Amino acid sequence: MAHTTQDKDRLLKRVRRLRGQVEAIERALEEERECSDLLLLIAAARGATNGLMAEVVEGHVRHHIIDPDKKPRSPQSEAAQELIDVLRTYLR
Repeated sequence: MAHTTQDKDRLLKRVRRLRGQVEAIERALEEERECSDLLLLIAAARGATNGLMAEVVEGHVRHHIIDPDKKPRSPQSEAAQELIDVLRTYLR
């Protein structure tokens, strides 16, 4: 079973939050709000998108690149965790 199927509910919650943030951007534009308000809303949506990306990438690495049955302290598992940590930092 794919990791996105296993994590479907959690991922859908993130997508729904993201949708709400994009709708807030749309409302702000329709209401002709200040550009500083728009910038904050866009930054929040970008952060939500990056969070979703980080979660899907992490699942991909854990389920498709490393063997989930290997010990968590194997060199491959430790390298995968390092990659995940770097990606999470980058996507903040």
